[in-house]
Amino acid sequence: MIGILGGSGIYAIDGLENAQWKKVESPFGTPSDDLLFGEVDGVPVVFLPRHGRGHRDTPSTLNYRANIDALKRSGVTQIVSLSAVGSLREDLAPGRFVIVDQFIDRTFARQKSFFGSGLVAHVSMADPVCGRVGDALEGAAKEAGLDHVRGGTYMVMEGPQFSSRAESELYRSWGCSVIGMTNMPEAKLAREAEICYATVAMVTDYDCWHDDHGHVTVDAVVKVMKENAQHARELIRRVIPKLGAQKGPCPNGCSHALDNAIMTAPDARDPAMVEKCRAVAGRVLG
Repeated sequence: MIGILGGSGIYAIDGLENAQWKKVESPFGTPSDDLLFGEVDGVPVVFLPRHGRGHRDTPSTLNYRANIDALKRSGVTQIVSLSAVGSLREDLAPGRFVIVDQFIDRTFARQKSFFGSGLVAHVSMADPVCGRVGDALEGAAKEAGLDHVRGGTYMVMEGPQFSSRAESELYRSWGCSVIGMTNMPEAKLAREAEICYATVAMVTDYDCWHDDHGHVTVDAVVKVMKENAQHARELIRRVIPKLGAQKGPCPNGCSHALDNAIMTAPDARDPAMVEKCRAVAGRVLG
């Protein structure tokens, strides 16, 4: 089952067979929207608009835990995350897609884990993106003739305001490639849920470090977003069969991320927490 998280400008997927919106309940609260179930070339797909249809939720008010939990409950094993971003590098011009491989998390107002008091767990985030999903995305982007680059660091800020110029220059000095507001704690939660995860960061404009930033108009950004959304739909159409053909456990260990993560002894675990995490961690909770 392939999960698609749609970012700004992407609130539905065209061409799904047997498409049906369904409500999926989660013990972590209400997901951003109903989930759109369907098929592409016989491969089952679940789509969730991250901000809700009509873009109702801010990056800080999104219920990331409910979103990932709902996808896990729906049978999703691989997630492709689409995200609108600003560029922190001259060579990453508006319209370019970046298949990122690293994140820096500077968010501070979000629930970042399914686990907590009564059920403690620590997962590795050294390599936060699944290379197998990244490979499929790179292959699909090449086939579609999209302007893209493989690799880069996504700086995740809290928002909803954009960066100051000093912050933008700081992130550039750290070697960051793009900046956005939504992929953390999303990637961390996908890892805790043992779901393969990869991000396509869609550049809409340069961040405020760039000399041309002050000349960018809303109309220009919207135009790029619409073009990005069109290209993203083509990318998704091509990548789903590639992901659907992948069988067996993830060779990068995503599907076994919790093997040694649970720290709380079985007799000390909070039964309510165990039940709440049943969908995301049932494989190791027994």
